[in-house]
Amino acid sequence: MKTIKVLLAEDDPNFGAVLRDYLELNDFEVTLATDGQEGLRLFKSTDELNLCILDVMMPQKDGFTLAQDIRKIDPDIPLIFLTAKSMKEDMLKGFQLGADDYLTKPFDSEVLLYKIKALLNRKLDESEETIHFKIGRYEYDSEMRSLKIGQEERKLSPKEGALLKLLAQNKNNLVKRSTALNKIWKDDNYFTGRSMDVYLAKVRKYLKDDPKVAIINVHSEGFRLVDDLWESGR
Repeated sequence: MKTIKVLLAEDDPNFGAVLRDYLELNDFEVTLATDGQEGLRLFKSTDELNLCILDVMMPQKDGFTLAQDIRKIDPDIPLIFLTAKSMKEDMLKGFQLGADDYLTKPFDSEVLLYKIKALLNRKLDESEETIHFKIGRYEYDSEMRSLKIGQEERKLSPKEGALLKLLAQNKNNLVKRSTALNKIWKDDNYFTGRSMDVYLAKVRKYLKDDPKVAIINVHSEGFRLVDDLWESGR
């Protein structure tokens, strides 16, 4: 079973440590930030996060502002707000920012656990995410990051795997550079752009054994993965 990765942003070190330990006892992998600025940094540097739990009142950057920054990078990641406040205005603001749920302290950790499980199950049902992809003569298992053609199999790195998965999910359609950078590298700048170009070249090399498969650059916009190169006349 795939490990669920959680970003927990909580400025109370004792409460944060207790909550992290409780979630880890229940088989979650937790990254703990003690302020909003650190929360954003860890969000950008941690691969494949599944959920964010954000305290509202934090130094450096409050939970609402952090949520806005996270939503710019990943509009779909589930968000749960934690707060000592019970004011209706704060709850409404949280939901307006796209919060999936809201808990007022103090709360029972078991209640949070059930809310997390219900939320993730709902998101999974909504997405019905495809794991296995057929790309020309290649077969790609995105969960195992395994790329096969005939009897040959290659294990991809996390970023190679994420890039190929994004391309395969949008096969024959344009993937914008900004979309790939924000989704995989969590930032869109010169340096992450150069890094992505290196990984893109590696993925192209891995797909070279099927002449019908290609990753086509679309000038100044992005790229497309196609697996019918001859038939489409490209």
